[in-house]
Amino acid sequence: MAKLLVKFQRYFRRKPVRFFTLIALYLTAGSLVFLHSGFAGEPTVPENDPNPLDGTSEGTAFQYLGVVQLGRGFKETPEARNSVRRYGPWFKSVSKDTPERNKMGDYGGAWSRALKGRKGREKEEDRAKYIGCYVDNTRRRALRGVSFFDYKKMTVFRCQDNCAERGYLYAGLEFGAECYCGHKIQALNVSESECNMECKGEKSNVCGGVNRLSIYRLELAQESARRYGSAIFRGCFHRPDNISLALPVTRVMLNMSVDKCVDFCTEKEYPLAALGGASCHCGFPTTLFTLHEREDEQLCAQKCDGEEFESCGTAEYFIVYQTQVQDNRCMDRRFLPARSKRFIALASFPGAGNTWARHLIELATGFYTGSYYFDGSLYNKGFKGERDHWRSGRTICIKTHESGQKEIEAFDSAILLIRNPYKALMAEFNRKYGGHIGFASHAHWKGKEWPEFVKNYAPWWATHTLDWLKYGKNVLVVHFEDLKRDLFVQLKRMVSLLGTRVFEDRLLCVEGQKDGNFKRSGLRKLEYDPYTPEMRKTISSYIKTVDMALKLRNLTGVPDDYYPR
Repeated sequence: MAKLLVKFQRYFRRKPVRFFTLIALYLTAGSLVFLHSGFAGEPTVPENDPNPLDGTSEGTAFQYLGVVQLGRGFKETPEARNSVRRYGPWFKSVSKDTPERNKMGDYGGAWSRALKGRKGREKEEDRAKYIGCYVDNTRRRALRGVSFFDYKKMTVFRCQDNCAERGYLYAGLEFGAECYCGHKIQALNVSESECNMECKGEKSNVCGGVNRLSIYRLELAQESARRYGSAIFRGCFHRPDNISLALPVTRVMLNMSVDKCVDFCTEKEYPLAALGGASCHCGFPTTLFTLHEREDEQLCAQKCDGEEFESCGTAEYFIVYQTQVQDNRCMDRRFLPARSKRFIALASFPGAGNTWARHLIELATGFYTGSYYFDGSLYNKGFKGERDHWRSGRTICIKTHESGQKEIEAFDSAILLIRNPYKALMAEFNRKYGGHIGFASHAHWKGKEWPEFVKNYAPWWATHTLDWLKYGKNVLVVHFEDLKRDLFVQLKRMVSLLGTRVFEDRLLCVEGQKDGNFKRSGLRKLEYDPYTPEMRKTISSYIKTVDMALKLRNLTGVPDDYYPR
């Protein structure tokens, strides 16, 4: 052996180039093996297929499952697998059928595993409600919308959040690592013991089983319109009485499809596209067609002539989409034509949605709002009243977080915006450490900053409301949650207090573009509850104090969703 090594040594000493070449080949082979092991088992998008989700997280591949779901349940056909839609989150398949899994999995302690996930499910109640365990089939999925896999970091929250961001009603987890979204469950409910696999990214929660889905109904999806590419699905609505006035442009189309109608109304520069069978109607949301009374989507479940996997409504019930055309009826803004001597506060605790309320008020009234402070980032985003001194008299109302008697008595009237303290504190903490639409880092939440912040700010949440109720003049109380739930009614109350004329068509215009530029994405919400039992106990006492103060003044108490905590 020693002689052989000496021979190799002499050989490479005479020809060093061959030695270095051998070393380079060895390193290259090792790198290839390492890269292969890193990517094995994870679906990817082929180079010849466009990736419709640039910007999604690494290791995530979305798949088109062959059926467009608007709650109408049409059957899948081979043709569907080869089509890619412009206005739907339905993507071309990027992998072959999932190989059959080992059906002799570990079913030992199945009930204990199912119970193990319930604690996690209870934490999800604010954003989703657990429905149950359902059968899934690789050839006929229970949820037929977008899907993605993550065999290392899948969590219940991550699946729910991705489905909710895309406007789906349901999120389902399978095999510990697979997430499926959909608008309708098309499968049988089975025993909880059959959903027995832990999530890859959180061992404390259950993520379905072998051909079994743990399904959640998403509450977040109810808060925002369902999105289909560049068009926004608004729902199924009854045909308006005077259709020629409500939807002034109409065209009968052969081979009707959602694409055709949306394209037509976009070309005509209308924000609404309403499909009624073979007819495409375009218009604006008005008092004749408010989009406030949604109907059951099954009433609109008539297949399109030009696309059998889409619904085009009927002559009596229209499917309505919001196009990319901006409704300009509420976009004009200016300073007050004459300086006002009446100062109206838009008062709130930090993190209670004051900036969003300013955006709504400016669109609804056409006048700029001012501020007790100056924030350059807000000015740069279009809040032109930010630069004015708060007593300039050129703005319709003034943002303030002040709560002292002297500061409150300086205003003649006030809109007092109150928000759930648990949500307000987290929003303000994110703003403080991450900016208006950013997020605090994990280190801030886990460090000393968060407990110190809650200790100092939680009492202020209560005293802010109590002071404005005590010292404020002509105070209109608006709950943030009510404003989100019924924007039209609450915004109408706010505009009335401001002393300007209420134009209902303008308020309807605001509903179509209510988010503004300061809405945080849901993609980085915390996956755990940052509040300790001691924090919750303290904050609950503040909620009860504020609730009692409101009721003593014959006002509506705090919304029910502040409890239980």
